Amino acid sequence: MTVDARAAARRPIHWAVGGALVVATALVPSAESAAAEQRPEVALRYTCPFPSGPEEVDVVVSAVLPTEARTGEEIRPGQVAVEVTLPPTALARFAGLDAATLSAVARLTVRNSVGDKSADASWQDLTAPPTDLPTPDEGEGEDDGALTLTATGDVPTVTFGSPGRATLAPDALDLALTSLTEAGEPTTPPGLDVACTPAPGQEPELAAIAIRGDQDPTAPAPRPGESEPAPEPTPTRPDEGLPPTAREKIDALTEKRREALEDDPGSCPIEIPPEWVMTTAETYAAGYANAAKLDGAAALGPAFMKVVLNKRYINDSCASTVDVSSEVNFDYEGKRQLPPTKATFLSYGFMPTTATMTLEQVGPPAAIHTHTVTNTPTYPEETTVTAQLVMRLSDVEVNGVPLDVGPDCRTERPFEQVLKGYGQSYPPAGYLVAYGGTLTGYAHIPPFEGCGATEDLDPIFTSAISSPGKKADNYTKMTQAPLCVATNPEGPDCPPRAPDPER
Repeated sequence: MTVDARAAARRPIHWAVGGALVVATALVPSAESAAAEQRPEVALRYTCPFPSGPEEVDVVVSAVLPTEARTGEEIRPGQVAVEVTLPPTALARFAGLDAATLSAVARLTVRNSVGDKSADASWQDLTAPPTDLPTPDEGEGEDDGALTLTATGDVPTVTFGSPGRATLAPDALDLALTSLTEAGEPTTPPGLDVACTPAPGQEPELAAIAIRGDQDPTAPAPRPGESEPAPEPTPTRPDEGLPPTAREKIDALTEKRREALEDDPGSCPIEIPPEWVMTTAETYAAGYANAAKLDGAAALGPAFMKVVLNKRYINDSCASTVDVSSEVNFDYEGKRQLPPTKATFLSYGFMPTTATMTLEQVGPPAAIHTHTVTNTPTYPEETTVTAQLVMRLSDVEVNGVPLDVGPDCRTERPFEQVLKGYGQSYPPAGYLVAYGGTLTGYAHIPPFEGCGATEDLDPIFTSAISSPGKKADNYTKMTQAPLCVATNPEGPDCPPRAPDPER
């Protein structure tokens, strides 16, 4: 498409405010502040389920944070580090794999609170480089043979909308451990995922930040521990897009791109840097999935979802489109899965069969892509959510008689679940990522394997459930609740609530 550069320069930049409305308005300007920095750290003990059994793991979390901030001011934790010390018993598994080094990717849940409002942020993709595993004769004393991994990286910002004493407190910790041989090759198996929980009876607070209101900018900020003013009323949903300073950054980027159009006319996509708009959120989704061959439906959820919004944000004012890419992971008791659900169907039309079905998320996070058209007053948008899942079956009964399917009855490979939602931003209607709504789609269920303790039951479940062809597609309808965004923990949708699913 060829566009006259002068005409393009006159076109206003458009912003989709449905898929990113809550996060965009919650992200506030990096206000100039003379607040002093603090370098807090907190030492905690976690319980982690290793193959050797539950292990006590020492963890030290540290960061650089301001001592005070204004309401609505963006706070960006700096120099974040999560130091994890693994005891020798936890490392025994890797010694048996001829591993020479161990690295980790850590995901730490941090609870942001002010007053009685709180929301969980996900400090994820914190990376610890490969570290040599200790040899059995290394070191002396009670820490002999332990290994410390230090994970660092950038984390989302947080904004508090009410004055008072705000706190950041570490909570659940997920570790993805990767072991390599001396030759630098992955071991077999190459890694281990561990979901750790804080040991009870600890004070998990990492830092306190005094938040002062904007009513009197000259008033001194309340210090941690001092009496605090009453929180402001819970803010209503925003009805506009980005805050002024973020708009200024984007306007400058837009102008630079428009100048480039003078030399190279054409489409003018502008990719907004993730650090300007990316943040984390959480919500719930619930719904139903039809089993076409069984002529019935199974309830799904409510499933807890951890969302990373706006990992990629591309505005093309010449094409009048905005494309936003986000991602989501399901979380149930520290596992990437939906809650197990029990359903009863009539197998082959006459035999009542009851089973517990578990949908496990595998591979990368589920992708959320929102495409918005901005040259119409309503800003219509389409959202596609794509997840890779494995279905497991357990606790099967046929006509009231238990059927031993063994511990590993599952689809032989992951399958793709694609859900779509349609909405508009002005006025908000239909499905919008920030506000939630209904998503629908279909999935092909692969054949089953590993079913049967004493006999091969794979053909039975494959015949009864699997849907390799279009005629047997399984229809899914999910209802998502509004997002609780980590940058706005006092928002009207925090903490997140489970939705009422639609049939």
